[in-house]
Amino acid sequence: MTSAGFLTEFPPVSTHEWEEVICKDLKGADYARKLIWETGEGFAAKPYYRSDDTLELEHVNSEPGAFPYIRGTRTAAGWKIREEVFAHDLEEANRAALSAVTSGADEIAFCGVRIENESDLGLLLGNLETVPLHFENVDESMIRLLGKHLTRRRRGAPTSTGRDPLSNPDFAEEIVTSSPAGLLPFTIHGDAFEESGANATEEIGFTLAAAIDFMAEMQRRGVAINRAANSITFSFAIGSNLFIQIAKFRAFRMLWAQVVESFGGDRDDAKAHIHARTSRWNKTIYDPHVNVLRATCEAIAAVIGGADSITVAPFDACYKAPNPASLQLARNTQLILKHEAQLARVVDPGGGSYFLEVMTDSIARISWERMQEVESAGSYRKAIELGTIARRLEASRAAKEAAVTSRRCILTGTNRYANAEEAALSRIDKPRVDPTRRGAQPYEELRLRSELHARQTGKTPRILLAEIGDLKMRTARSLFTGDVFACAGLATVKQQFSDATQIALCEADLVVLCSSDGEYLKHTTDLLADLKKMNRQTPVIIAGNPDSADELRNIGIADFVHLRSNPIEFLSRWQRELGIED
Repeated sequence: MTSAGFLTEFPPVSTHEWEEVICKDLKGADYARKLIWETGEGFAAKPYYRSDDTLELEHVNSEPGAFPYIRGTRTAAGWKIREEVFAHDLEEANRAALSAVTSGADEIAFCGVRIENESDLGLLLGNLETVPLHFENVDESMIRLLGKHLTRRRRGAPTSTGRDPLSNPDFAEEIVTSSPAGLLPFTIHGDAFEESGANATEEIGFTLAAAIDFMAEMQRRGVAINRAANSITFSFAIGSNLFIQIAKFRAFRMLWAQVVESFGGDRDDAKAHIHARTSRWNKTIYDPHVNVLRATCEAIAAVIGGADSITVAPFDACYKAPNPASLQLARNTQLILKHEAQLARVVDPGGGSYFLEVMTDSIARISWERMQEVESAGSYRKAIELGTIARRLEASRAAKEAAVTSRRCILTGTNRYANAEEAALSRIDKPRVDPTRRGAQPYEELRLRSELHARQTGKTPRILLAEIGDLKMRTARSLFTGDVFACAGLATVKQQFSDATQIALCEADLVVLCSSDGEYLKHTTDLLADLKKMNRQTPVIIAGNPDSADELRNIGIADFVHLRSNPIEFLSRWQRELGIED
């Protein structure tokens, strides 16, 4: 049977017909609240997309390797696996790099070495002549040294640095006009924006604004646009939202190509060189092996998005120096994606997805607006001086952190589904804790406080989840409350009771009453009376936010825990009440 004949058995269904069925299934529920996803990037995502949604998209039919490079700058699939080397000693750094290359890395980033002369370079680069290299932390003298070395040795593999070209435009002009082929002397760090709180559209918009400022500066100085465009690479962090991150890389390539063309550059020189690194913001100290899963999803997003090189950070890098096993696990994550999952076989595997194409276009449009907002301040550097970008980042960071605090943004093993028995103090190397501001930190501080208290005193508070009354409500509320306390490293004991007297007889430092709203007043009255008769001062909390909250508070209830509670404030308060201090 031909495909055409097969498809005739399925008559076309109009969007109107789809919508009618959806509205019927919603049974009067609000369509937007149930099915529309309001992204943090400034656009709304529909529950489904059809080919009609892509009809007005300009570049939906472009090809891989073709301007404006929305589908990638290459016609062949694949990416380079970049491994970071933090060793300061030159010989040690060289050994680590060679070991990484032997084990599957395609590219090395030196992040800790200091090069003083040609002899140092020779020592560092021994047997690495054919390996692409990146030097992250460099000064001007080191870039000059690299340029001279590449000119003399005519090294074939590309070399790049993490130097910001806007830190000294005079130096940038000097290097751009004199650097040999194969040297990308500068990097625009979009990842710095992401790790300061930016969402995807802000990360792209601010990165574009910085790059435009650089291009304009070079143009004013008479530097050839094509040469300027080929002197920079872009570094992005990979966030946790798979589809937004895929679309982010596609959108940026398209916008950068248009920027270079608008400056008069050739289309062949409008290809963005993109490096992607797994985000630091969402990595956690507790339940750290979940970082492996986070990094895997992020790497997949960068691969499908078409990044040229990718760094997967070791899962333990946020709290100590990675060991050989964690380095290998990080490297093997990409090797599995490349060789076992076969993600290196197809260019732009997400291309043609109605949802992804619309999302790419939406992110590109909003990112362009973010760039224009910066430009309206006069220039990127002017916006930095005025604090325009800092204020925007602060607002975005506050929103992201609030989402983690309220547990709307879930960090598995940290603000949801935590293991209260897990200990982390012994594995943390405090001087090596990642100084980058991370979303998990408020919860980690609570847990470290509880863990330190247990170590110093040899005991932990006994928190009783007293289930009584309605089976469904008591079970749901005890599960919820136990999860909240676990996020502060406070274990709970769950027990079912038939009357309040049985609860009062239990030894506990804190009782959380878990029942239904309608039953709380009776059970609470009985329990507090029994505790008073027994001369016990055990505080009692209600799991929920019943209409009788004021009355319950008046008769002696100490607190309430529910979905609208601020978990950090609630847990901090009860740590203090239970004697757990800093």
